[in-house]
Amino acid sequence: MAPTRPPLPPPSAPPPPGPEGPARRQSPRESAARTYARSLPIVPVRARGLTIEGADGRRYLDCLSGAGTLALGHNHPVVLAAIRSVLDSGAPLQALDLATPVQDAFADELLATLPRGLADAARIRFCGPAGGDAMEAALALVRAATGREGLLAFSGAGSPEATGGVPGAVTRLPFPQDHRCPFGVGGEHGERLSARWAETLLDDPGGDASAPAGLVVEPVQAGSGMLPAPDGWLRRMRAITAAHAVPLVADESSTGVGRTGAFWAIEHSGIVPDVMVLSKAIGGSLPLAVVVHHEDLDPGGPGERAGTFRGNQLAMAAGTATLRYVRENGLAGRAALIGARMLDRLRQTAGEHACVGDVRGRGLMIGIEFVDPEGNTGAGDPHRTGPGPDRASSDRSDRAGPDRAGPDRAGADRTGPGRDGAGPLPAAPDVAAAVQRACLRRGLIVGLGGPHSSVVCLLPPLTLTDEQAEAVLERLSDAIATVSRTGHRIPIPRTPKEEGAASPAGNAVTCPPHTA
Repeated sequence: MAPTRPPLPPPSAPPPPGPEGPARRQSPRESAARTYARSLPIVPVRARGLTIEGADGRRYLDCLSGAGTLALGHNHPVVLAAIRSVLDSGAPLQALDLATPVQDAFADELLATLPRGLADAARIRFCGPAGGDAMEAALALVRAATGREGLLAFSGAGSPEATGGVPGAVTRLPFPQDHRCPFGVGGEHGERLSARWAETLLDDPGGDASAPAGLVVEPVQAGSGMLPAPDGWLRRMRAITAAHAVPLVADESSTGVGRTGAFWAIEHSGIVPDVMVLSKAIGGSLPLAVVVHHEDLDPGGPGERAGTFRGNQLAMAAGTATLRYVRENGLAGRAALIGARMLDRLRQTAGEHACVGDVRGRGLMIGIEFVDPEGNTGAGDPHRTGPGPDRASSDRSDRAGPDRAGPDRAGADRTGPGRDGAGPLPAAPDVAAAVQRACLRRGLIVGLGGPHSSVVCLLPPLTLTDEQAEAVLERLSDAIATVSRTGHRIPIPRTPKEEGAASPAGNAVTCPPHTA
């Protein structure tokens, strides 16, 4: 007879880690490539909806939303129920590209949300779990379909960096915007010049970009600090690419699933692209990426860059639940309504502070760009170049005429030439970083993006309530006012080797209150 053993004590949850323990331990053993952890010293232990609770017991309103992956916020009940259903069913968690009931349900729901002009002739391609995987698959697709190698993309877009191993294959075109127009004119004139530039390249029979495999466009450039493509300009680009038989690839990785006030951002302009790249919110908070393309581009055989983890059943279940919830509850329209209200309030804030150069957004993609009101040029300093860790995107204002409907921009008095007439005021990444830190002290998490990381970016969940939106605006406005009033002098970020070195006093930016 086996000896009896004393009963095991009942399981208990381990004590929460110290407020700084995990962060302190991870810092020396993780790569220096870390991004968000540098500016957000938080150890999250619980989360629900808009709220994150840190190991120190503090609660934060999360307007970063996993860089836009959390359309319904943290741990939404319908998402958790969908995940539990798969776990409890005993279904495989990974199925490669084998057909499963979970995959079938996801495809049904996805097709139900797509623009009809594409959905009626669509093919869905599951690939690796990240947006970069989907973009690589999309580029390989159009290259195989056209027999060409070159690509056209726009300045400020981060997606087409995946060139499929073809050096110098991407030709960058000027992206139209008002605040920092590449032509120095902005508005409809700038849009016409941008479209004409693309058309001229395609019309040049001897040019390197005369016969590209595709043209890639983001309906809202998240990485450039919330810069939206004007609707009329997008329609023009669709007409130009169609006339030259160039596939149009719409990158909806950041903009899809209701984020901009339409289920897919291209719907604002009414265009139908040949290819759509989908990730982030499409997986309901779990890794999933999909390419949707017109059936005419289908290779007719096994594809390249498919990815081992394209059969993530948990992500498909979570994605199905998210797509259905957003569709059935009209959350895209809700994002348009509450986003417009937030922009109106932020415009009022912008008029009170000279360091706010531009406020822009579409739906619940909102960016506030900070500038140096003294006009100090520091962009040439090596410490003030390059994208920030959390790059987001922007939007533009409505002028008269149907081609200008939709996106919104504010701060018009500071979006044109600077005080010397030479252009907009220099970006002020130090001020944006100070505002981000001031927000964090007030229990609000925001991101940074845009030129030299000078744009504070908001990506709250689509489930944001009126009361929550008010709390976000109060904390953000107070943070901006504090930085503006106190004239914080923030040292320029140092490289890892220079960490801790003294910052020259002359390389700091102050943010005085706005004066007329």
